[in-house]
Amino acid sequence: MAKRSLAGQAAILTGASGGIGEALAHALAAQGVRVALSARRVSRLEQVAADITSAGGEALTIAADVTDDAQVEALVQRVVETWGRIDIVIANAGIYVQTPSAELDLASLQQAMEINYFGAMRTALAVLPQMQQQGNGHLVFMASLGAKIPIPGDGPYVASKAALSGIAQVMRQDLAKEGISVTIIYPGRIDTPMLDHLRTSWISPKVSPEKLAQKIINGLERRQRRIIYPFTGYLYVLRELSPAVGDWLIRVLRLQGWPAS
Repeated sequence: MAKRSLAGQAAILTGASGGIGEALAHALAAQGVRVALSARRVSRLEQVAADITSAGGEALTIAADVTDDAQVEALVQRVVETWGRIDIVIANAGIYVQTPSAELDLASLQQAMEINYFGAMRTALAVLPQMQQQGNGHLVFMASLGAKIPIPGDGPYVASKAALSGIAQVMRQDLAKEGISVTIIYPGRIDTPMLDHLRTSWISPKVSPEKLAQKIINGLERRQRRIIYPFTGYLYVLRELSPAVGDWLIRVLRLQGWPAS
């Protein structure tokens, strides 16, 4: 598909105060996108916005908790009032909840689902009427490679991201006729503070959020339906063909990682 320019478009980016979100904020602004940065940490948002504006970009900071209906609706309203439209929404806010299956409880599942799944859907549903009115728009959901290749101990996180992946694929088909694109991102191990506690295997090394951000920019320009980075499709296919072999490889290769200290 031919590339399109992102310059002049207005975007909402949740979870923009650090990690993947911060890298994406800078990558979007570098393409001339007007970026509404949202997260709970206002001081960090303001620093990211200051860095963007000092480089000649345009950024708006709006504190919002994606678990709060009123705050998400206010976020959308503020962007529409400021820029008159919303072209891109990247539902990036997330939390990494790990619980071994033998210790699994509803609290850990609910925590992961409330932020990773319902938080993303709350953001998308709040902006959808504006995009429908415009007749175009682009929703981007941050799933996880864990939704494709689940690993031990990641039950709550995987459940939330798999649910998000599933509904996003349905929305991608349903909304296409309204001119609204949907892209699903499946990041692997990204070198962010979320994974500071974890060392990873040589076969699944941490990669920089900046590299992922550039992949996402390329995907936005081409309206890609799915982005997997780094690509480990061979393991996904192998697990589908032989779950027993796939599970063995995950264990032998220590894909779940181990404590950093």
